[in-house]
Amino acid sequence: MNKKQKVNSTKNLKFSPGVLVLENKSIFNGIGIGYEGTATGEVCFNTSITGYQEIISDPSYAGQIINFTFPHIGNVGTNNQDNESDKVWTKGVIFNSEITDPSNYRSYMELDLWLKKNKIVGLTGLDTRSLTNLIRDNGAPRGTISHSKIGKLNIKKLINLTLKWPGLNGLDLAKTVSTKKRYKWKGLKTWNKEQGYKKIKKKKIKIVAIDYGIKTNILRYFSNFFCDVTIVPCQTTAEEILKIKPSGVFLSNGPGDPAATGKYAVKIIKDLINKGLPVFGICLGHQLLAITLNAKTKKMKLGHRGANHPVKNLINNKVEITSQNHGFEVTKNSLPKNIKITHKSLFDNSIEGIKLKDKPVFSVQYHPESNPGPQDSHYLFSDFIKEVKKYAKKKRY
Repeated sequence: MNKKQKVNSTKNLKFSPGVLVLENKSIFNGIGIGYEGTATGEVCFNTSITGYQEIISDPSYAGQIINFTFPHIGNVGTNNQDNESDKVWTKGVIFNSEITDPSNYRSYMELDLWLKKNKIVGLTGLDTRSLTNLIRDNGAPRGTISHSKIGKLNIKKLINLTLKWPGLNGLDLAKTVSTKKRYKWKGLKTWNKEQGYKKIKKKKIKIVAIDYGIKTNILRYFSNFFCDVTIVPCQTTAEEILKIKPSGVFLSNGPGDPAATGKYAVKIIKDLINKGLPVFGICLGHQLLAITLNAKTKKMKLGHRGANHPVKNLINNKVEITSQNHGFEVTKNSLPKNIKITHKSLFDNSIEGIKLKDKPVFSVQYHPESNPGPQDSHYLFSDFIKEVKKYAKKKRY
């Protein structure tokens, strides 16, 4: 196939019977889409109405099956630029309505074919509202999603697969999704309609990003600030990071239980903080920073997943609409006195941001890189870069 040729048609695609089985033995029948097969994971819901390609390709969804509450998923197709990771780690997807032919000038491939290409099992035709209500009332369950063209599905076997899966508690997925080798970010800025993704030529500020499952658009934001970013595997030692001579360290988002990842991450982060480096964390990076500072985390009943979550900035008393994707949270009663809460959720008052009172170290639970989502929180990158520049000037690298 010519690389420039668009693959948009859904014609002549054969759909197969499919099913979602939950740990409480609830069964949801549907029509199979995407990759033909079986996948087991935690079933969660996302309330976003746009950005499904970015959501599905977010490494933070490793080990999860995403139920989209918005009924019309797939209308704009997919393209070759908007993936948040080189590999898609999501276990499965669930849609309410049939995928229609895409209508968007950037579309390269129809969503069903994109799911097949990335080996993501999907179902459509489910009562996603009923499934969402079940998750809302009982918490995110373990589940197995499956479909087959021959139409024979062994429900008993699928239930057993679901019950055998241990769940996300105690599971370190950062090691799975993290890069295996150190690399340099190629320097593309965030997308705009006139120029697309523009490459920067001047890289002035040296930053190391620890990859627990980093999203590509976070790296693009650092390019907006002319940063020279080196991405390192999640188990890279502080000594190795310091040899790069960064002026700041970024702790990325990622999947899994932060307490499990913290078994090796805490020492690394603590050593970097003790060297006086500015540190900025997002999502899992926020949770790992909190654990490093002697706070604790716990699994949430539902988690926060969507692009419309209101968060109050406790420093300036302004409300930000944020994009979120997390199933764990930092517990309030575990915070030591040297940590200040900077942001809180207006949905459930959970902690959404913290900072050290005496060092340039801070983090947020949500996603200020807005992909997908609102752009209310871009200032956090500016705040971090200001601290990085101060450090660089002091150290004169």
